[in-house]
Amino acid sequence: MKDRWVACTCTHKFQVTDKDLVDAPGPTAAPATSRPAQTGPLDHIPEDAREAVAALAAAHQQILAEIGKIIVGQRKVLEQILTAFFAQGHCVLMGVPGLAKTLMVNCLADTLSLAFKRVQFTPDLMPTDITGTTILDQDDHGKRKFAFTAGPVFTNILLADEINRTPPKTQAALLEAMQERRVTVAGETHRLPLPFLVLATQNPLEQEGTYPLPEAQLDRFLFLVKVDYPSEQEEEKILQSTTLERLPELHSVMTAPAILAGQELVRRVPVSPFVTNYAARLVRSTRPGDPAAPDFVRKWVRWGCGPRAGQALLLAAKAHVVLAGKFNVSCADIRTFAHPILRHRLGLNFAAVSEGYDTDKIIDMVLSAVPEERR
Repeated sequence: MKDRWVACTCTHKFQVTDKDLVDAPGPTAAPATSRPAQTGPLDHIPEDAREAVAALAAAHQQILAEIGKIIVGQRKVLEQILTAFFAQGHCVLMGVPGLAKTLMVNCLADTLSLAFKRVQFTPDLMPTDITGTTILDQDDHGKRKFAFTAGPVFTNILLADEINRTPPKTQAALLEAMQERRVTVAGETHRLPLPFLVLATQNPLEQEGTYPLPEAQLDRFLFLVKVDYPSEQEEEKILQSTTLERLPELHSVMTAPAILAGQELVRRVPVSPFVTNYAARLVRSTRPGDPAAPDFVRKWVRWGCGPRAGQALLLAAKAHVVLAGKFNVSCADIRTFAHPILRHRLGLNFAAVSEGYDTDKIIDMVLSAVPEERR
């Protein structure tokens, strides 16, 4: 199978006829409003690579259709969250209050048949409130022993609501969970259930009494996703649909085993040396001390992105093409995720901020300055 996978360079989208997808339309099917209801979850991914990519692409479209029953608009945000999930990464959702960030996460958990927990981060939150703690327990026979009580991090999707409102020692409680998918308490290591995704939210407006995430922890998030206001038409639809008696019921599309198989499938996607070289040069061009860095980077950037940014670019591009029903990664796929991957991994100096530049503008300039082919 490995030989056949490497040899596949076709970019077609395939219609799914697998019996495990009930009424699941393919990637080029009709809009969400005309999709039939889901009657059963996808409980496994076919072993054949071509069929597996087609099945995952179809499930991806149906997940978006299900969430679209409740969430109006925000298609780009949902695409980025799903891309990060299948790339085994985490996301920070940055947006003002009232943009349905929490509701999006709830809907995602419902359509994926996964356990979901929410932690409201507050100044008095302690690390053990997230990871769990060891308590002295007494059994029916009166015998006492120490037992571990799992915290809310033991779930599939964890919503860290307003993560910047708790002190750094509590923020750091998520580091091991995000990176290693495990938690160490009282010298004992406990594995987290898989799949595992952390979705953190931040409010960019109110900075009083907040604790900005350290750069080391921000680097653990695959994406920093900006959630923007809806359009006028979308806002009208939101007002109409959310003031009814009840919200529509969501149906499950995928189960945990199928998601894990999809994540493994993403890792198997081949990437050409040409595309890998482009991703590496893109990341290296953000470092002011690198000989290949453009002049504006040396002038305005204080520190650039590390190798984890290059890894994130490749993994996100792999997940993106698989969810689109394709096999090959191009330089355009790398550029698609340059902003959500790089914007929280580079820091600007005072000169850049005083002249009105932000990280997104610098990334735009880097994308224009770095050609696909090495000069």
